[in-house]
Amino acid sequence: MRKVLPFVVALAACAAPVAEPGVQRVRLTDTRLTLVLTDGTRCSVDWRAAPAGRMENCGPGYGYAVTVEDNPNILRQLVEGVVLALGGEGVLAPMAEVVVTGPGGTDQVFVSPPER
Repeated sequence: MRKVLPFVVALAACAAPVAEPGVQRVRLTDTRLTLVLTDGTRCSVDWRAAPAGRMENCGPGYGYAVTVEDNPNILRQLVEGVVLALGGEGVLAPMAEVVVTGPGGTDQVFVSPPER
């Protein structure tokens, strides 16, 4: 019986359901939204062309909505002005909220730039 038990446990582990990948992190640039899934998959979309939509070919499929902060604080406005004056267009991540909707209908909210 002791020799059979490890075999049964190993067999049960193989039959255990495998969880679908989830969103590990989100990266937002001036034009691209990139999702990094827990299995290492990276999916990207041009969010400026479509601020809300669905990534059908990204794992089990994820919906997204990007809401840009239209009136950032004065410090952010100053930093953006300096960076743009120095020719650094696209260097700063936009201030935005990104809502990612999983295949089960649950929402995950991310902010850009990410909090440190």
